[in-house]
Amino acid sequence: MKRSRRAVLLGTLAALALGATACSSSANSSNPLGGGSSASASGGTVVVGSANFPENVLLGSIYSQALKAKGVKVEEKFNIGSREVLYGQLQSGNLTVLPEYNGALLAYLDAKNTAVTTQDVNAALAKALPSSLTVLDSSPAEDKDSLSVTQETADKYGLKSISDLAAKAGEFVIGGPPEFKSRREQQFKDAYGLTFKEWKPTADTTANALKDGSIQVGNVFTTDPKIVQYKLVPLTDPKSVFGAQNITPLVNKAGVDATATAALNAVSAKLDTAGLTGLMKRVSVDKEDPATVAKDWLKANGLA
Repeated sequence: MKRSRRAVLLGTLAALALGATACSSSANSSNPLGGGSSASASGGTVVVGSANFPENVLLGSIYSQALKAKGVKVEEKFNIGSREVLYGQLQSGNLTVLPEYNGALLAYLDAKNTAVTTQDVNAALAKALPSSLTVLDSSPAEDKDSLSVTQETADKYGLKSISDLAAKAGEFVIGGPPEFKSRREQQFKDAYGLTFKEWKPTADTTANALKDGSIQVGNVFTTDPKIVQYKLVPLTDPKSVFGAQNITPLVNKAGVDATATAALNAVSAKLDTAGLTGLMKRVSVDKEDPATVAKDWLKANGLA
C-alpha cells in the first residue's frame, strides 16, 4: 500500500481468497453498496481495513478505536493485502475506511501526475477519485523518503535541512536502495546543488550504516523506528524533492456520517511524523500489540 515498494504486498492467491470472501459477504447482505458489512450514513457498521504491514495495521487500529470512542459501531478487517485489493473493496462497499498515503494513492490513480505538496496532491486526488470515494483531512504525519543523518553529524555541521548539506556533500558518502542514485542524483543536483563524494547501495541496512559511520547521509523512511532507536535526524526538504505522503483517511462516502468524519479528522489533527515513529518503535522493535499502542496514543491525545 505505501509507496512503490509496498505497491504489491499480497500475491494472486491472497487476492483470490479475499475476492471469494467479498462475494460471500455480498451475497448475504442487503447493503445497497454490495458490501457485507459496510456502513450507511444512517448509523450502520463502519468497516475499517488495512494493508498487511505493521504501520498500516497500527493506523487502522487508531482509526477503529477513535470511531468506537464516539459511539460508532465498527468492524475491523486488518492485514488484507495490497492497494489493488483494498481499493476495490472500498469501492464495492465491503470496506468503509482505509488509512492511506496521499502521494502513493495519487500515483496509483494517476501515474503521470506531478503534484508534490500536500495541498496539490489532495486537490489532484479530489479529481482522480470516483464520486463514491473521498479523502478526509490529511495528517501532518508522513511516511516518506528522507535524507537522514546521525544526531552527532547534525550537531557538528549544523544540519537541519537538505539545503544545509551543500557545504559538506562533497565529503559525505550517501547510502540508500540500489536504484536511489539513478532516481535521485540529478534531482539533488538541480534542487540543492548537491554532489556527494560517493553513493553506496546500502538497501535495508541504511540506518545501520549511518550508525556505524560507513555513510554520513542515508535514505531512511521517516517513520522507520530505527530513527528513534539510533537517534537519527531526518533533514527537512523545503524544495519537495520527495513528494507528500501524508497519512490520510480514504473513505466510502455512503459509509461515514458526520460523527465518523469528525472522529477521523480529529485523529489526523493530532498525528505527526515524530509521534508515529515513536509508536512504530513500540510495535516493530519492542513488539507491543498494535491495539494497545493505538489505545495509549488515543488516550494521551484526548481521543479515547
